[in-house]
This record gives sequence, C-alpha cells and structure tokens, in this order.
Amino acid sequence: MAKKKSKLAARAAELEAAVVGLFTGTPAAPAKKKKRKAKKAVKTVKKTAKKAKKTAKKTKTKAKKR
Repeated sequence: MAKKKSKLAARAAELEAAVVGLFTGTPAAPAKKKKRKAKKAVKTVKKTAKKAKKTAKKTKTKAKKR
C-alpha cells in the first residue's frame, strides 16, 4: 500500500499540473468533489438542533412545575 500524500503535497501536485497545463495548452483534470464533509456538517447541525429542542422542552416543563 502506497503512503498517502499530505494535503499540502497533494495540493502542490494539483497546482503544478495546472501550471503545466497552462503552458502546454492541455486542460487541467477536474478536481474531485468533497462530499463527506458536507454530510458531517449536516449531521452535526441536526444533532445540535435536537439538543436545543430537548433543552427548550426541559426548560418549559420546569417552568410549568413552578
């Protein structure tokens, strides 16, 4: 198994390819789409919203008891 490139090294390689493409006239390869981060963000937002809802409900019931 090959060692995974660091993000910096991968980005440097991408930029190098793009520059070479500019001088040779060949179009640069399209960048990969990042999907995993978006899913994670949505999950986190949903989790936070759920917690906030729960807290609000608790506060409401406590206020009723008083």
